[in-house]
Amino acid sequence: MAHYSLPLFPLNVVIFPEGLLPLRIFEARYLDMVRACLRNKTNFGVVAVYAESNPKNSLKYDDSLEQKSVLPFASVGTSFTILDADVTEPGLINVHCLGKQRFSVKSASQQKDGLWIGEVEDIANDGNMTIPDDLQTTKIHLQKLIEAIASQDIEDLDMPIGKPYKLDDCAWVANRWCEIINMPLIQKQRMLELDSPLVRLELIQDILAIEFSEK
Repeated sequence: MAHYSLPLFPLNVVIFPEGLLPLRIFEARYLDMVRACLRNKTNFGVVAVYAESNPKNSLKYDDSLEQKSVLPFASVGTSFTILDADVTEPGLINVHCLGKQRFSVKSASQQKDGLWIGEVEDIANDGNMTIPDDLQTTKIHLQKLIEAIASQDIEDLDMPIGKPYKLDDCAWVANRWCEIINMPLIQKQRMLELDSPLVRLELIQDILAIEFSEK
């Protein structure tokens, strides 16, 4: 796949393709980024940012360099398109975004305004896969959770999980659980980097089994 430039937004969050991400934008560099995305109908990328005290979680890139550079965010992220933008007051934009595509960061540089621009390469999104019989409980619990939230008459854009609900798809169910379940950021990042949605869902089932056994 070809490399391309993508503005990057380092955040302490991991969202998967088809996941929803609401943001309150107030920093000048990200206000400019959002305005450019809206104007040009382009996407931006979100990458998980790690504490500087843990360099093992940082990205080392460009193997051709003798001294590898270290960036303070993960090497795999998700690109987002802006679904809705609301300028509530000067210098503040509320946006609702939808995850589109996983990508890997090959290199990155920081502009004078502090905005990171990555040279990235798309990672193929997960293919459709029916949930195996032994993992059906992950679907059932997620469906009950969605129904419970929906019963509160929450607007679609304010829902933590967006439509369409693909409750029979292995990747979709695994990815939604990864976004909402309580687990360390580095663990969510490892889930994002997994190539197999089936393995991802198996790991989720193990986590859910422990959680429900403790209740």
